[in-house]
Amino acid sequence: MSAAGDRLQDTARQAALALPDVSHGYPFTPRLDVYKVAGKVFLIVTDDPDEQIITVKCELEHARAHVHGYPSITPGRYLDKRHWISLGPGPGITEGLVADVVEDSYHLAVERLPRRDRPRAR
Repeated sequence: MSAAGDRLQDTARQAALALPDVSHGYPFTPRLDVYKVAGKVFLIVTDDPDEQIITVKCELEHARAHVHGYPSITPGRYLDKRHWISLGPGPGITEGLVADVVEDSYHLAVERLPRRDRPRAR
C-alpha cells in the first residue's frame, strides 16, 4: 500500500520522534518542520498541502538507487542534491520505507557527531 502525502509525513514525524534526543521546530520558515539530533538536521517535513514531501539525508549510493528506483523520490529539495533525497507520495512509497529512510538519516547524522555529543540508546 502506498503512503499518501499526509500519512507519509505523519509516519516520518512519528519515526523521528521515536529516536533518542530528537528536537524539531521551524528555524527556516513556518512551512518547514525541521528535525535535528544534537543540532544536526536529518529530516525536513514540508508543511504545504500542495507539496507533501519529506527530505532526508542519504548515503550517495543509496540516494542514487532510490532516485532511480522510485518516480516520487527526487534529489533533495532544499539541500545538497547528492546526499539528500525528497520523498513524495507515489507507487512503492510505503510507511515502512519512510520509517527506514528517516532512521537511516538519523544514524548518518549521529555518526558524524563527536562521541561526546551522541545520544545514548534508550
